[in-house]
Amino acid sequence: MDPEAVPTTTAPSRWARAVEWLRRDTAGLIQIVTAVVLTLAAVIGLLFLTRGTAVHTVRGVGGDGSPVAPSDPDFALTFAVLTGTSLLGGNEVTLALDGDGTWPALWADLRSAKRTIMIEMYYAAPGRVADTLGTILAERARAGVEVYFLYDAFGSGFSRRYIDGLRAAGVKAVSFRPLRFRNLWVVQNRLHVRAVVIDGRIGWTGGFGIDDKWLGGGHRANQWRETNARFAGPATLQLESAFIAGWSEATGELLSGRATAAGDAPGRTSAALLYTAPTLGSTAAERFLALSIASAREKLYITNAYFAPDSNFVSFLTDAAKRGVDVRILVGGPLTDVRAARLAARARYETLLAAGARVYEYQPSTLHAKTFVVDGRWVSIGTMNFDNRSLSLNDESTLVVLDSSTGGAMERVFFDDLRYSKEIDLAEFRRRPWTERIAEWAANQITRLL
Repeated sequence: MDPEAVPTTTAPSRWARAVEWLRRDTAGLIQIVTAVVLTLAAVIGLLFLTRGTAVHTVRGVGGDGSPVAPSDPDFALTFAVLTGTSLLGGNEVTLALDGDGTWPALWADLRSAKRTIMIEMYYAAPGRVADTLGTILAERARAGVEVYFLYDAFGSGFSRRYIDGLRAAGVKAVSFRPLRFRNLWVVQNRLHVRAVVIDGRIGWTGGFGIDDKWLGGGHRANQWRETNARFAGPATLQLESAFIAGWSEATGELLSGRATAAGDAPGRTSAALLYTAPTLGSTAAERFLALSIASAREKLYITNAYFAPDSNFVSFLTDAAKRGVDVRILVGGPLTDVRAARLAARARYETLLAAGARVYEYQPSTLHAKTFVVDGRWVSIGTMNFDNRSLSLNDESTLVVLDSSTGGAMERVFFDDLRYSKEIDLAEFRRRPWTERIAEWAANQITRLL
């Protein structure tokens, strides 16, 4: 045969080769695409779970860099603009320290309820406090009082028997954000609020939980140091609004508040209940904390159980110290219940101390208070920790007061706590072992989750 007559085979085109590759390797391609999608989903999920506020770095407050001070007539307006919450006059505020200063008055208020009781609670465990609360709520419900009880599914350790007993007595007891598949995307956003509203007249908030460790005077190892507040007046209805927000999410029931009334304003104190909730934008909690630190002109006294600020808020504190503000920070000591939070706090000590701030650790028991007082007149008492979880991820309740009398009382409480605290010395702190430095660094890397 003539070689030139032998037919030739045309080389396959690039498109044909691609089609053949797809035909042979479809399974492999699907695996690659699946892996890429799952990796992206995991990264997005991790970023969502550990997100901070939308403002990456809070650099300043006030267009000219000079925010108003608490003594300025425009301070209340500035607070309202930044947080969306208005300071209202006509309130009466009473400090309630530790279990000894809280439970007798709170039990008396609950027993006095005539129309409604609304309770929103993060933490609970079995014991004397839980038993007393259950007895009072059941008795009031049987007497015809509308009792609403919203408890966080993660933080509360109520037994099924306990909740069933309340419901049998007529208490409307509901769990907030229980662990279910459809709730996975919000499961880390917890109801850290502490709210008690009685007849729309009396409100309670602070750091307390339903547990026997909140009994006593805060000076023994098994008696937590706490600061709470009892208040009456318009701020009570703001607290009721915070409760209704949680209740509507948990039940789908929008309470109108018709059964409650604040009544005549009993006092002359300007106060507000600041309720903050998770969001994908800049949070009211972030703006509130930035304003409060930047507004200090003379004194800034912070008491916070879990002090793990981002670097930008550390800068706010050091800037305050450098401009001559007496910055003092009281945090949990060796008996704190969250060691990682203490380590994260200690990672910030050297920067703060070098700038002139003073840092103290509470010694006799677990410090759980979350308060501050600025210039002797701007006061915060509530559930808000100095960490990313409170600023970005949790629902929080904080009573804010603009009043020199309340501010003076808070300063006296602060200095009394310092009697039971150890001041951190910079030179001594710098000599700590390298193993502590590594642990502090490691804890500081997970502050977005604390």
